[in-house]
Amino acid sequence: MRIAGDWLAAPATQAVCAALTARGNRALFVGGCVRNALLGRPVADIDIATDAVPETTIALARAAGLHPVPTGIAHGTITIVAGRRPYEVTTFRRDIETTGRHATVAFTSDVVDDARRRDFTMNALYADRSGEVVDPLGGLPDLLARRVRFVGDPAERIAEDYLRILRFFRIHAWYGDPAGGLDPDGLAACAELQDGLERLSRERVGAEICKLLGADDPAPSVAAMAATGILTRILPGADPAGLAPLVHVEKAAGFGPDWRRRLAVLGGDPAWPDALRLSRADARAVAAIRAALCDGLRPAASAWRHGADAGRDAALITASATGGAVPGDLATELARGASSRLPLAARDLGLEGPALGAALRRAEAAWIAADLRLDDAALRAAAAGRTPA
Repeated sequence: MRIAGDWLAAPATQAVCAALTARGNRALFVGGCVRNALLGRPVADIDIATDAVPETTIALARAAGLHPVPTGIAHGTITIVAGRRPYEVTTFRRDIETTGRHATVAFTSDVVDDARRRDFTMNALYADRSGEVVDPLGGLPDLLARRVRFVGDPAERIAEDYLRILRFFRIHAWYGDPAGGLDPDGLAACAELQDGLERLSRERVGAEICKLLGADDPAPSVAAMAATGILTRILPGADPAGLAPLVHVEKAAGFGPDWRRRLAVLGGDPAWPDALRLSRADARAVAAIRAALCDGLRPAASAWRHGADAGRDAALITASATGGAVPGDLATELARGASSRLPLAARDLGLEGPALGAALRRAEAAWIAADLRLDDAALRAAAAGRTPA
């Protein structure tokens, strides 16, 4: 079987391969680029495995006029920049000792040794510069069946790095068969060893959760996480029940995946943004969606108060929770709300102190109740406690 793609045929890609094999060494694409090419999905990062030791990789790259950067030379990784694109080139390795995220490795000339240290069989696929697939561990049938299986003993792979528990669910969400269920041996090992998640940094956990929720349909994976107790360990109070209906509504209404919206629908502890080490912008976005849901306003008023994005997401979540349809004029109403301004200012009321605050609150409540359609006179009446005409 062969892979193909613009990235594979690109002159820069072929130049890197030619440089690495100029003296008889091997250069094999590996991991995500091979997996995605076989599935017909876009390829982003290009990783290359080689039997050349790092010093040889550097020398071969320089001899070909390429730019090698020793980004991880202790672990065998050299980044070669060609055609303004980075190619991460790593010497075949085998693990000597594993201590979580980092491992003591020894270089090897055997691609089978290199494959055995990888996480999942579908990620232990290689291809040469012509695109011919090299499958040292028989992972190709798993990939074609969309079956996510650990390489070797799942417990051993997890003990090497407990983040692989979350990667198991994330990789299944992105590449597994949603109708086929998760690999039972892998799922059992994840459930048994989940205490190891406590050893991970919040940054690494947060990154995996965000990637997981960004899959086309993460609901089956998240439901499996909940069944094992892993979901509430990571996100206390989370309830996965609303995720599948939301995914359905998103697709029906033509909206793409958004991990922030999906994180909001899980509910639970409002301290999640800190627990997941979200950026300030992402934390504010999730908080705005939650606030919009709590307010229960119509789309225009929700967009006015919380922003168009939060108003949109609240409308989608509400539709998924109630079984209703997404309003056909949603985009128009969100735009109207986001661009609206309350046509009344504090200086217009001639009041001060608590009386001013109370008057402005009355005006705002009337403005929202009228779906942002009151004029200045009506707002003045509402501020004074009179029913707008």
